[in-house]
Amino acid sequence: MGKLIEPERLKVLAQSHYEAHKAVIKPLGKQQKRNLDDLVQQWDAELFEEIDCLECGNCCRTLGPRIIDTDIRRLAKHLKMKDSEVVETYLRIDEDGDYVFKFMPCPFLMDDNFCMVYEKRPRACRDYPHTHQPKFYKRMKVSLKNTFTCPVVYHIFRRLAEET
Repeated sequence: MGKLIEPERLKVLAQSHYEAHKAVIKPLGKQQKRNLDDLVQQWDAELFEEIDCLECGNCCRTLGPRIIDTDIRRLAKHLKMKDSEVVETYLRIDEDGDYVFKFMPCPFLMDDNFCMVYEKRPRACRDYPHTHQPKFYKRMKVSLKNTFTCPVVYHIFRRLAEET
């Protein structure tokens, strides 16, 4: 898996390319936005063929996903707990008023980077890093932050920077 970058090295690389990556975030015309989605989704598919999330797991160790009510219900059913027990055991309310995990890394992350609740994981976890979804231009600022965490997003921004 040649494109995987160790977490500490990724932070250094993302920081060193931050200004170049930031420069690709600019107002885009309608056709450019459509082309951007096609390009990013193509690169997403290519990069995820080369990068195995189970070798990385950096997102599960460092990012606290927003947990919504449907996530709580799904986790509670899967864990055979009451919703309130899931909240009490695993969650806290952050500065934005959202539920997030009390502690990181994720309480469901195992030593081998597998997720104990993978099939029932929170929506934010399912959608991360959002590079496969339409309207990437709407998430470019948050994706820029994700270059520090996810090698796929870092490589997508490197390619975008090279294209502009």
